[in-house]
Amino acid sequence: MTGALTAFIDGGARGNPGPAGWGALIQTEAGDVAAELRGALPYATNNVAEYTGLIEALKWCAGQGTPKVQVKSDSLLLVQQMRGVYKVKNEALRRLHGEARLIAARLSGVTYEHIPREQNADADRLANQAMDEAKT
Repeated sequence: MTGALTAFIDGGARGNPGPAGWGALIQTEAGDVAAELRGALPYATNNVAEYTGLIEALKWCAGQGTPKVQVKSDSLLLVQQMRGVYKVKNEALRRLHGEARLIAARLSGVTYEHIPREQNADADRLANQAMDEAKT
């Protein structure tokens, strides 16, 4: 897939930590939906779920041969850590941060943008679907 993609990512945990899920909506430059990804985590924090969503979105984009990805997230912590503004102090997040950076390095350009929660409704919906499906 040529051209840039936009990945809206989200993660959540019920109980924090607790049953968790992540979601990612990938859009083409034209704004068409290229993929809807989601997954459940049996027990995690919301930050671990956010990073898992990022990693899975980046893996999907790398698998498409996409050169550039704009990641949009309502997690200021994740965005600022991936930009190198905030240090990653939590050990579990440090491992996930490193994995995300390795995948991002395989792409020619990944940018990170913090967006308001209201602009991330699709990724939030996917994360909640993953958590709901895991309960059944």
